[in-house]
Amino acid sequence: MRKLSYIIILTTLSLAACKNAKKEEPVMESETVETETSMTKELSVTLNPKSDSNVSGTVTFTEENGIVSMHAMITGLEPGVHAIHLHESSDCSSPDGKSTGGHWNPTNQPHGKWDAETGYHKGDIGNFTADENGNGMVMFSTDEWCIGCEDDTKNIIGKGIIVHAGTDDFTTQPTGDAGGRVSCAGIIE
Repeated sequence: MRKLSYIIILTTLSLAACKNAKKEEPVMESETVETETSMTKELSVTLNPKSDSNVSGTVTFTEENGIVSMHAMITGLEPGVHAIHLHESSDCSSPDGKSTGGHWNPTNQPHGKWDAETGYHKGDIGNFTADENGNGMVMFSTDEWCIGCEDDTKNIIGKGIIVHAGTDDFTTQPTGDAGGRVSCAGIIE
């Protein structure tokens, strides 16, 4: 009888152990994949003549992956080198373009060549050359601008684009001695 009790106890324990044992189920591993969605913003503005010039054109700004690229096509220029800058205001209402104010300089730096150790305005784009037909093109990219972001030191919305009659010397303060303003566009959405 003792042997039978021992067998019953072992059987009961075995059944209880089987009942409490977790069933092994296949493990489904899930992997979280983060994809960076690239949101592209694009804005085109029209350059209009100022200071009795015939200078006009189109400027397109494209922001992708934290980089803003500017592509300008300009016509009606005198052949040679001209400066182009971003200015404080998008107001192009004055005949001479001066309603845009000075160069856009949210970080209070001296005027200079972009990426110069001595400093530069965020609006100091630089010079470009117009061909013998008066046509010019500017391509410029930076991570120091944005289109409509919250950072006032980067946001180009509400600024003006000015094409100058002359060349930026990159040293004369605060304008670069670039001459009159011959074309203007407001960067507005």
